[in-house]
Amino acid sequence: MGYQLELRHFTYFLAVAEELHFRKAADRLFISQPGLSRQIKQMEEIIGADLFVRNNRSVSLTAAGHYLKKELAFIFNHIDFTIKHTRLINEGSNGEIRVGFLGSAIQTVIPEILINVNSTYPNIKFSLEEMSNYDQVEAIEKDQLDLGFVRLSRVPKGIQMKVIHTDTFSLVLPDNHLLTKDTFTSIKQVENEHFILFSSNYSSLYYDKIVSICEDKGFTPKVSHKSVHAQTIYKLVESGLGVAIVPTSLQHGFNLGVKFLEIPKIPQRAVLSVIWKEDNRNPALHRIMQFL
Repeated sequence: MGYQLELRHFTYFLAVAEELHFRKAADRLFISQPGLSRQIKQMEEIIGADLFVRNNRSVSLTAAGHYLKKELAFIFNHIDFTIKHTRLINEGSNGEIRVGFLGSAIQTVIPEILINVNSTYPNIKFSLEEMSNYDQVEAIEKDQLDLGFVRLSRVPKGIQMKVIHTDTFSLVLPDNHLLTKDTFTSIKQVENEHFILFSSNYSSLYYDKIVSICEDKGFTPKVSHKSVHAQTIYKLVESGLGVAIVPTSLQHGFNLGVKFLEIPKIPQRAVLSVIWKEDNRNPALHRIMQFL
């Protein structure tokens, strides 16, 4: 009976699935609430599954509804991108690659890749967005991104990961801090300072690795502030609110009153990897894989 389903059924379903409120979904779709309810009921009968749990107080998705919402979001996103890609090819472009990245990747790896790709494929367009590790993984899975630059130890099945850059760590201090390149010998010298770190929500692996740098020297850092942006961390350090630990390459591109001292004699490294979906069908991505 699947032949009876029409595109409007899916559009209506997604509106209700996102709003979890029939009146709000009906207003969003510019149709009546009773009409929307009939369409959803018809869709459930055609599919042969209950998609929503309804009562007088709330609307929620069933397990089948959750599955359908996830798959339709993927399909609709892929249709949108395919149409956009078709338009770009018609205009003479080799297509577009959507890239997610952590801030440190834009300092070193990404510019080099863009320059190299542009020399061979000048008509490939890039769309760049700074995102957390987990947001990148989710977007890769949903085909909302083609490439991600992350700091992760593992990724879900179906996603490929390749290490592309390994960096040392540096201590970030206010310009007027007593420690200098010549006097800095161990991170233990700042054990009594407050620390300003990247949030664990941004990268739990990265957060744990920074904490381990301190714990290896016999102390647990007193974390007073967290952020997902290097600019914010450096501004707090500049203001004297604490010190920070960041990948050494992340010192470039900022003009603030801070200094960077590479941390000596530690095994920890900031590892940056590129990820992509195994079954990604974007032809532009396959053209540039050699540059990764």
